[in-house]
Amino acid sequence: MSQRNYLVNVEDASLSDKVKFKRYALAAGLERCEVKGIGDLNADIPGLQSTSDADKAGRVDLIAKYLETGKWPRSIDQRELVTGPARTDFVAATALDEMVTAPLAVIGTAYSCFQAIAAPQLIINRLTVFYGISINAAPDPVSYLLFRTGGALGNVIAMFDLQGQDTRLQYDAFFSEPVVYDPQQVFAVQVLCKIVAAATRVHLHNFTFGPTGQTIL
Repeated sequence: MSQRNYLVNVEDASLSDKVKFKRYALAAGLERCEVKGIGDLNADIPGLQSTSDADKAGRVDLIAKYLETGKWPRSIDQRELVTGPARTDFVAATALDEMVTAPLAVIGTAYSCFQAIAAPQLIINRLTVFYGISINAAPDPVSYLLFRTGGALGNVIAMFDLQGQDTRLQYDAFFSEPVVYDPQQVFAVQVLCKIVAAATRVHLHNFTFGPTGQTIL
């Protein structure tokens, strides 16, 4: 698990900070698209092909600088995750049109942010980057946010302490580092219950990528 996970509340970020968080989340997703064979970023972005595949940080920086010019790679489309019935980025469709937990019934228990899918799996040619979180509930009923690979009991690759957001005017924060999931990867995103509560909207800010021209719903 990465040891560099923390939240930056939107109240503490300038407008340029907010733009940078999103730009680097986009760049991280695009760099991973090239690794996974989605689109042809080496052809789309000048200079990328000459950058070593091992230099991930350098490649992300180069892509971010390209995006700063207002351009976008021609071979890749981007939008946000679609979770609703018959309009899904997951192998198994969920009946939900929003990110929501099941009712939070047991303190200390992990609940999926995708109620109908405990361990979602992205379809082929879909890659998703999560870069922030917002929660619309008072009092805040959850304590930690967990990202796993391999499903609901899989390896934790990132964990964020949500309790520091309790006193903020806006429960809306960026991740210190984006979390990327690959096409056809089984994963889980969970929150830990700290107060028994009804089903809770836990919106995960994200960018989802696919080849240009594919049906988006």
